[in-house]
Amino acid sequence: MTPNVDLPALVGQGYREFWHFTGRYRVVKGSRASKKSKTTALNLIVRMMQYPCANTLVVRKTYRTLKDSCFTELKWAARRLGCERFWSCKESPLEMTYRPTGQKIFFRGLDDPQKITSLAPETGILSWMWIEEGYELTREGDFSTLDESLRGDGVFKQVTLTFNPWNGAHWLNARFFRQGGGSPDVLAMTVDYRINEFLSAEDKQMFEHMRERDPRRYRVAGLGHWGVSEGLIYTDWKEEEFDWKEVLCKPDASPVFGLDFGYTADPAALFCGVLDGGTLYVFDELYERRLTNRALFDRIERMGFSKEVIRADAAEPKSIEELRELGLRRVRAARKGPDSVRAGIRELQGRSIVVHPRCVNFLTEIATYAWEQDADGKVLPRPAGGADHLMDAMRYALEGRERVFTF
Repeated sequence: MTPNVDLPALVGQGYREFWHFTGRYRVVKGSRASKKSKTTALNLIVRMMQYPCANTLVVRKTYRTLKDSCFTELKWAARRLGCERFWSCKESPLEMTYRPTGQKIFFRGLDDPQKITSLAPETGILSWMWIEEGYELTREGDFSTLDESLRGDGVFKQVTLTFNPWNGAHWLNARFFRQGGGSPDVLAMTVDYRINEFLSAEDKQMFEHMRERDPRRYRVAGLGHWGVSEGLIYTDWKEEEFDWKEVLCKPDASPVFGLDFGYTADPAALFCGVLDGGTLYVFDELYERRLTNRALFDRIERMGFSKEVIRADAAEPKSIEELRELGLRRVRAARKGPDSVRAGIRELQGRSIVVHPRCVNFLTEIATYAWEQDADGKVLPRPAGGADHLMDAMRYALEGRERVFTF
């Protein structure tokens, strides 16, 4: 049972080869608003209804990010195709079932690898996988483990990776774009907002402003080219699992929290760390747009940090005062100004930074946080603009090192 719709008109331009490719790997790097996630969702819903023995696994690095991303996109795709009545969706655990056959779309995070390796569909085989934000997979070995989970006969096997190309040093570049680009098993493509005929005039104008005002960012966020690999501000960092409660038990360890405000274009970003001598452990984060101060307080309270000392962006004294009235009694304004930025960076450059794998937004930011350059490529003594919200929050956090933790 397939949707009775005009697929070319519904999907639009730029993805014909992607739609029909049946090789092992479809790898799509692209800018924001390039339709890569929505097109993948549409394609998977159509394919599931065309191949009655196929099941799909959808993966992100952390499970908690799936509901508001891939799960939402796939439900949208079913509605857009006019076939949502044939699909049942549940949220605990996340799962979609094609009612006529019992085929399923499973959702898993790399933070629970056992649930991936033990996955066994009741109907048919696990034949396809969608890894959204593939850039979050910093270890190629994690991808290889996922790749090996596709098994069984009856339909072609395929892994689809979609991501923003923040750093050209990532293993995805070497494996699929530099080495695998000529393989018949690999479709490696770059897309950008200009192929999105559904984009509003206002959104297009936003990209044009980016092109004029921030050409360096436009190359990545606008055109989908590989991002910075040189001029990074922080280099002494690594991704590693750890138990922050064990770190906190060390004699010299102290908790540090920082908050950068945002709403529409930028997210509110809460940095959560433990400072132990010369090492900073990053153990959790909040990274979300369109949060009112009440919603922001509620998120922080649910995370368990409402009684902690939190250093917040001093540019929003009204928000700080509202958060105090709501219950963040110990939120304080951080210092502001060019000297405080440079001083904070120097302080952090003298430390080793260990990042828990769950902090996917922090990992993306620190891997791309670089010095600004002029038109001639000369490095300037200030950070380039862009995705730096957790980087700012981290600087705020280290201004206060009170040894009080109220868990």
